[in-house]
Amino acid sequence: MKTKSILFIIPLLFMNTSNSQNDQLPYYEIPEYPSEYNEGTVVARMIDGLGFRYYWATEGLRDEDLIFKPSEDARTTEETVDHIYGLAKTILNSALKKPNTASEEPEMTFEEKRATTLKMLKQAADIFRESYDLSKFTMVFQRGENTTEYPFWNQINGPIADALWHCGQVVTHRRSSGNPYNSKASVLTGKVRN
Repeated sequence: MKTKSILFIIPLLFMNTSNSQNDQLPYYEIPEYPSEYNEGTVVARMIDGLGFRYYWATEGLRDEDLIFKPSEDARTTEETVDHIYGLAKTILNSALKKPNTASEEPEMTFEEKRATTLKMLKQAADIFRESYDLSKFTMVFQRGENTTEYPFWNQINGPIADALWHCGQVVTHRRSSGNPYNSKASVLTGKVRN
């Protein structure tokens, strides 16, 4: 009887381990770089770098970190995370060739927002990685009857650069609230040191 129970439990443990690995969020480490340089692979790598920085900037944030505000006029860490979420959505919409519209966002916990942001960045990077002509990926903003369109260049100095900037703010905020960034996460190599 004991042997049968053990034989039944062992496969369940492997299934559970397998499922938790499948549920792992993107950007714990940066994916291997492509063998060729082109427009799409370079932008994808920039977004991969952003994803890695965001992953580690937001990993292990506590409630007290999320409400931290360096000054009265500044955003809280959570408000900064919300802003990065919006920037990631803009980056993904460009990759999907969809306009950005003022729409209501579903209520999400911090962990849900973090996971969604990482998945949006990964999806955008994967699309751009397979692309050879970035001029097809404009940024379109629709506000009622008004539509504004920007060339892909604005994606680089706009949402991508802005999100990188704000990841740095999250790192600074968490250090100030007593929960520093994991120093084993190397932004140079995109790997986690042992």
